[in-house]
Amino acid sequence: MDDLTNTGEGLLTVYPWLAYWWVFGISAWGGIVSYIGKVRNGIISRFSFTELVGEMVTSAFVGLITFLICRAAGFNELVTAGCVGVTGHMGARAIFLAEQTLESWWKKRLEKKLGIVRQTDGEQS
Repeated sequence: MDDLTNTGEGLLTVYPWLAYWWVFGISAWGGIVSYIGKVRNGIISRFSFTELVGEMVTSAFVGLITFLICRAAGFNELVTAGCVGVTGHMGARAIFLAEQTLESWWKKRLEKKLGIVRQTDGEQS
């Protein structure tokens, strides 16, 4: 059931809708906790319902992506739930870190393919 490549079943038929609601719930909860922390620490000056909803939507998106990555990597349900909660709390920061990581990985891969050698800080021409 974990191997979706040869089953002919789509992702939405393999994982029941209840699992997706749990993912959205856990990650949105992480977003709420993050938002409350920002209000308490003075990062956000006052409560804003719009910002809270924005934080929850971003966290739910990040949680869904995390869930799919964890399932593809073969993590068990408890590890997956923990990862979804943590990345849900991270929200946009998780997206930013993933973007940086992927960008660095692609740059290295492209430079290797093209034979580009970068100078390190200690090397001077």
